[in-house]
Amino acid sequence: MPQYFGQLPILEEPWSIIGAIESFNVNGSQIDFNCSNARMRVSVLAKNLIRVRFTPCQNFLPRRSWAVTLDDSEWDKIDFSVEETPETINIKTEEIQVKIFRDNCRICCYNNEGQSFACDADSGMGWRSGEVAGWKHIETEEHFYGFGERTGLLDKRSEIKTNWTIDAVDYNALTDEMYQAIPFFIALRPHLAYGIFLNSTYWSQFDLGVNKPGTWRMETQNQELDYYIIYGPEPANILHTYTQLTGRMPLPPKWALGYHQSRWGYDNEDLIREIAEEFRTRQIPCDVIHLDIDYMRGFRVFTWSPTRFPHPQELLETLKQEGFKFVTIVDPGVKYEPEAHYSIFDQGLEKNYFVRKREGILFHGYVWPDKAVFPDFLKPDVRYWWGECHKSLTDVGVAGIWNDMNEPAIADRPFGDKGTHIWFPMDAPQGSQEEVTTHAEVHNLYGLMMARSAYEGLERLRPNERSFVLTRSGFAGIQRWSSVWMGDNQAVWEHLEESLPMLCNMGLSGVAFVGCDIGGFAQNSTAELFARWMQVGMLYPFMRAHSAMGTARREPWVFGDRVEKICREFIELRYRLIPYLYTLFWNAASTGEPILRPLFYEYPNDVKTYELHQQVFLGSSLMAAPVCSPGVECRAVYLPEGVWYDWWTGERYEGSTHILAHAPLEVMPLYVKAGSIIPMQGVKQYLDEEGFSDLSFKVYPGEGELTFYEDDGHSFNYRQGEWSTRLIQVSQQEEKITVNFGARQGQWQPPTRKILVEVVGMGQKEFEDDGTGCQLIIK
Repeated sequence: MPQYFGQLPILEEPWSIIGAIESFNVNGSQIDFNCSNARMRVSVLAKNLIRVRFTPCQNFLPRRSWAVTLDDSEWDKIDFSVEETPETINIKTEEIQVKIFRDNCRICCYNNEGQSFACDADSGMGWRSGEVAGWKHIETEEHFYGFGERTGLLDKRSEIKTNWTIDAVDYNALTDEMYQAIPFFIALRPHLAYGIFLNSTYWSQFDLGVNKPGTWRMETQNQELDYYIIYGPEPANILHTYTQLTGRMPLPPKWALGYHQSRWGYDNEDLIREIAEEFRTRQIPCDVIHLDIDYMRGFRVFTWSPTRFPHPQELLETLKQEGFKFVTIVDPGVKYEPEAHYSIFDQGLEKNYFVRKREGILFHGYVWPDKAVFPDFLKPDVRYWWGECHKSLTDVGVAGIWNDMNEPAIADRPFGDKGTHIWFPMDAPQGSQEEVTTHAEVHNLYGLMMARSAYEGLERLRPNERSFVLTRSGFAGIQRWSSVWMGDNQAVWEHLEESLPMLCNMGLSGVAFVGCDIGGFAQNSTAELFARWMQVGMLYPFMRAHSAMGTARREPWVFGDRVEKICREFIELRYRLIPYLYTLFWNAASTGEPILRPLFYEYPNDVKTYELHQQVFLGSSLMAAPVCSPGVECRAVYLPEGVWYDWWTGERYEGSTHILAHAPLEVMPLYVKAGSIIPMQGVKQYLDEEGFSDLSFKVYPGEGELTFYEDDGHSFNYRQGEWSTRLIQVSQQEEKITVNFGARQGQWQPPTRKILVEVVGMGQKEFEDDGTGCQLIIK
């Protein structure tokens, strides 16, 4: 993009374009192409996956330790062929064919039906000073999704998306850069989908047909263009392969799926006790209370305020007996105190753990503790040290860490003054001696590496218990280390509506454990907005209400009896659905599939779903149609093909059709696909660690199945096989419904229990669960 000084544009340097192929060589899974002015390498990694690397330089760049989880050599070998014609070199796998044209080294991919995708435009690939780029055709009816954390609608066609982590405070529908930078997207049209992962941590950008209609461009400020093409044909296949590349989320503790309460302003122990007591007295389920920066001593990380929180261990231990877990915020800025004997600063300075400028001067900026310095999380020894620093929190009972301000967010003068956001100098050296680089390459990794430090530190400090990690900033693969929330939103209806496509696009980018601040972080919420947001928040994989200092309080009871009742009922519904949700989290950890999904994920060939963002799936069975506008008491709902049931009334509908749903303030329209099996439990005030002793299954007539997952919910024993799955199937023959429970698999034994099975609209039966197979027939 042109840069401007005053009113005079600086013209961009023209691109040099890759030339004709002069020779090529096949070496294992790699095919190297020598072009007249550049080099290209195509690696065949799976039957639906190729990697393309292009450079105008003599050699390709070395592998980085923070790169994708699987190097080219670590993929299982697959059969593929390489054939030549006078015009092309053709690479063929079981699922795709890749043609490389000799005269201009253009790449075009085809599926087995001969449909083209990810085809280079006339320019192909090119370079200029400090940048490389690639251009590809936009096919007819092609839509673009993913791109990590993005505002606006679901489909990003005709938009520009920049990958550069920033503090996106006060973001809106037109905001480009965000807290997360994930250079991955899925392109979808009927009966075909493909994914692109741009494997560059440098600044990068996708132009999806803005500057040249019919062509999309990817570019990065690097000397090599490195990207992966993943064939579908459906989004689920793409995400399975993409998360093989970038990693999958670990199983969180079960309590992390419950309701979280937070506020910047819970600033003393008495207030925390009051909040906890209100939840239990009012019988509103809650598992987690978050502590914002108020708990620290002068905003110094890894400290406790001796006046506001003089007895943190006693506080946390007492409330643990009431079922509460605690998550504390941690920022990367370490207060600069050379004379004060602040151990974190002293240790980091002594070990040279903080980022320095190129000339060796300690870099500093201003955050909450005023002048601060910043750890270099690219260094393994710094990550280990930072992880060990969490001991001051875990020793008193903290069960999770909330990483904030880690884009990093820095000002050039103390907070409160009218300052400017800055970041580390782009030429600041970072990383270990073996892998030293500059901040320009690893800026986007700062939040990810901080989250990794916390995750690995908590595993060492709490070796017998799963911990919870939350981050604001991250890069591709952040799901391996942390859950993510969408940063500082506002208490406005537009942000409630935008939360659904934001979270869906995060899920389509491999990050399944995501959420937004319920009620909005900034500004004051109305009662109606808060009630509607709590209904939507019930669907978020990460369910937390949070608000800013200076705003009106945002607990479920502050808006009066009517809203309190709505909040209680939807939080209770969340807790009843925990067995279903826990299975969804297991699927996400196992396959990379999203938990919250847009409709087209389930119906990728139905073009009517491509633009729908106010309807979402929770898993593959529950479809919600929330109300995201004030004063609305009915709304249009699209039911895709098949049979659907109203969750609240059991009314049966035939798709494909639109219906008008009744939605007074107490109701969020919710529908279930025929053949669905929904595991549920009774309402609990918090999630215990005894398995699902109170278990039932809500079954809907039709044909379907579910693999139901269980483990102890809190330890790492599942990694050694202490888990349980069982296949449950439902079938229908005229007026007879058969529900078949397969034998339990795995080493984990749930508690002795009876299981209630309800076939909606037909009846129910109960059986003793001894782990063997069981068949129930309901007429």
